[in-house]
Amino acid sequence: MNRISVDLPMSSPLLPHHSQPARGVLAVVLIIAALIGTACARTAAPSDAPGAGARATAPTSVPIPIVAAENVYGDLARQIGGDRVVVTSILKDPTVDPHEYDSTVADAKAVAGARIVIKNGLGYDAFVDRLLAASPRPDRIVIDVGHLTGHRDGDNPHLWYDPATMPRVARSLADTLTRLDPSDADYFAQRLQEFQASETAVDDRIAAIRARHAGTRVLATEPVLDYLTEALGLVVVDRDGAFQRAVEAGNDPPAAAVVAFREQITTRAVKVLIYNRQTVTPVTTQMLALARQTGLAVVPVSETEPEGMTYQQWMLDQLSRLDQALSSP
Repeated sequence: MNRISVDLPMSSPLLPHHSQPARGVLAVVLIIAALIGTACARTAAPSDAPGAGARATAPTSVPIPIVAAENVYGDLARQIGGDRVVVTSILKDPTVDPHEYDSTVADAKAVAGARIVIKNGLGYDAFVDRLLAASPRPDRIVIDVGHLTGHRDGDNPHLWYDPATMPRVARSLADTLTRLDPSDADYFAQRLQEFQASETAVDDRIAAIRARHAGTRVLATEPVLDYLTEALGLVVVDRDGAFQRAVEAGNDPPAAAVVAFREQITTRAVKVLIYNRQTVTPVTTQMLALARQTGLAVVPVSETEPEGMTYQQWMLDQLSRLDQALSSP
């Protein structure tokens, strides 16, 4: 309803002086009542008016602010929330090692104003916990993907590479958004169905690669892709071993671990080297060069979703590269 401002007359030449204030107030009240009634008639639409049932196709309120610690979850929030949400992703630069990221003032402001915060958990994005503690908000909802998927501290934190993770996060997001904006429940449900349908292509590709290459030995500089290689039935040599643990922690691997890693490459005891291009150290650079020198297939992977891709496109792209490498002579 529009607010109406009316200047109250202090006197009127049409009324006797002693009755001007009372009659003037009465007249103003009647005028205001009439104007309010007109305004209400203009702004209130009957239930059968055109557009009254279009709440599922047009925003009915201010978009819900969401902050995602990683852009892979930010992308998912956009896919489920559509134009009913506004999303800020913190970790989004594919050239930056996520393990070395320091939060900024802009990150703090975004988290302070967020209605929903999505974090990976498992210590991967501990900076988010500090930002949340610095700006407590009782109505804020935090989706902790590690807890949502039943993992514990110490587990491999690269959860988005587990084929079961993103569908579960998508359902949680749809449920959360529906609770906050029940009038758009059908809208969120439809977008969830669209995500689930497109995710089928990823599942089908995983099944196809597993059928062809299960049991194949591969080597990885870090345990980034471990959930996906497990789903593919691949055997990761020295999985979560001394070399991988040191590189992930930002340390130099023990000499014995480096020797064993080199031997796997030079003897071609493995089919593929999986290389995390976001963690570049002297020793990983040496292993990459050695693999290319010996003709071993290399599949570069990242922890951050590339710009311009959806999660599904990103996964299909990496699966395609891996399938091609596994199929090489």
